[in-house]
Amino acid sequence: MEIGFIGLGKMGLNMVTRLQRAGHQVTAYDRATDALKQATAAGCVGASSLADLVRRLKAPRAVWIMVPSGAPTEETVQAVAALLQPGDIIIDGGNTRFHDDVRRARELTPKQIQYIDAGTSGGIWGLKNGYCLMVGGDKDAVNRLAPIFEALAPPNGWAHVGAVGAGHYVKMVHNGIEYSMMQGYAEGFELMSKSDYGLDLACIASLWMQGSVVRSWLLELASSALKEDPRLEKLKGFVQDSGEGRWMVADAIEKDVPVPTLTTALFTRFRSRQGESFAEKMLAALRNAFGGHAVKR
Repeated sequence: MEIGFIGLGKMGLNMVTRLQRAGHQVTAYDRATDALKQATAAGCVGASSLADLVRRLKAPRAVWIMVPSGAPTEETVQAVAALLQPGDIIIDGGNTRFHDDVRRARELTPKQIQYIDAGTSGGIWGLKNGYCLMVGGDKDAVNRLAPIFEALAPPNGWAHVGAVGAGHYVKMVHNGIEYSMMQGYAEGFELMSKSDYGLDLACIASLWMQGSVVRSWLLELASSALKEDPRLEKLKGFVQDSGEGRWMVADAIEKDVPVPTLTTALFTRFRSRQGESFAEKMLAALRNAFGGHAVKR
């Protein structure tokens, strides 16, 4: 099958490589010339611009967009839509807020351009292991692209989960659960790191992979990280977020659904970015004021 692919970053380049290996014809574009060279080396046809990419595709076209979420995705969707024709399909595989998917699909309807949102999980390991794909959109359009999804995913690794926006909605919840799982592991391993037993954390992480109820791929990754750096001394505890946790908390508030574990995990990420918290200074000042407790100057 023929597909256009825009965005050859950490995931995009691996995705086009996987598609090429499955026998699909990929026309790729990225502003970074080095990334484009790597894609052509993998067998893709390189395009010099968005217009060139669209020209090289036969109608009806399918164009997958894999660029950073927010303004970059919005601008790319708008630019590509202006070049496409009725019957063509745009697939957004990034981390877009599901409300934006619904709006875009509505805006593209008069142009008779279909829009699919594909929540994509697998990270940098997707080239080898495949990508879990949560797909939202019109059923006929999704079925038309089934060979692409099958090539990217492992066996039984993709599903049409609902109408436009459903794919990114499910991916949002997926990432919220991911936040919570990682926070649970982080807290448990911190506690063990401060025990008096001199525990081998890498060994314990590997042990828990053998039949334990807490085994997971995240735990496997933790084991690898701890084997390389047992005290994680090469890292700073600065944890960024890409937005999905915030969106899930907002959705939960709107629906009156308690998500305390996710909320705590998200706020812990915020705390990790503060060199020194004003709030904690305030706590120290208040304890000193009412009880004369010692403070560090």
